[in-house]
Amino acid sequence: MNVSTFKKSFFILFLFICPIGLSAQEQTDSVYIRSRYERRIEAYTYLWDALIPKYTKIQFAGSMGMFSFGGGWNYGKNHWETDLLLGFVPKQTSNVHSDRALSELNPLITFTLKQNYIPWHIPVNENITFEPLSCGIYFNTLLNGNFWSKQPSKYPEGYYFFSTKIRTLLFLGERVTFKLNHKYKHNKSITLFYEISTCDLYLLCAVQNAYLKPKDYLSLSLGVKLQIL
Repeated sequence: MNVSTFKKSFFILFLFICPIGLSAQEQTDSVYIRSRYERRIEAYTYLWDALIPKYTKIQFAGSMGMFSFGGGWNYGKNHWETDLLLGFVPKQTSNVHSDRALSELNPLITFTLKQNYIPWHIPVNENITFEPLSCGIYFNTLLNGNFWSKQPSKYPEGYYFFSTKIRTLLFLGERVTFKLNHKYKHNKSITLFYEISTCDLYLLCAVQNAYLKPKDYLSLSLGVKLQIL
């Protein structure tokens, strides 16, 4: 092969390789950009998916209303739960928190932020799980202007040492969870539970007044949790 033929062959090979090389670089850039975009979208959708409540809950009594409804999130291998609940207090039983004369004017709506901790999940069989202890803390407030978080100026200073609007409560309870059959595709499981609770004001009264009995400062509540996701 002479020099001229070699130059022609090299030139043709160069023209053939260059477009392929450029195309591969463009493809690499495209893959990088696309993967970076996909990662951003995945992070964005994961954030919003995490905000979707994983279960719904209905609770009777518990110093948060005659009935409370709401949803929540479980995490930490289902040892932790956070609930957001709206409660309803009928007129005839709305002497909660304080100031009975004020609270009997209208039915009341309450809002509760509740944090639950369930340390043990004990399988009874493949469909039933027993949770011998559930405990936690929750904060309850009345959505009514007649109640206050700071003492109004119309009262002498120090007349009230507590808020009539916000209560802090502690609770202990037990649960039983039933895994639902696949035909119940709208829920994964159903949990039945009870809780015994007391609030900060009741607990203080119990400490200061030895004559009070547990029924005077403890409250029993019953509930159902429907696990959706």
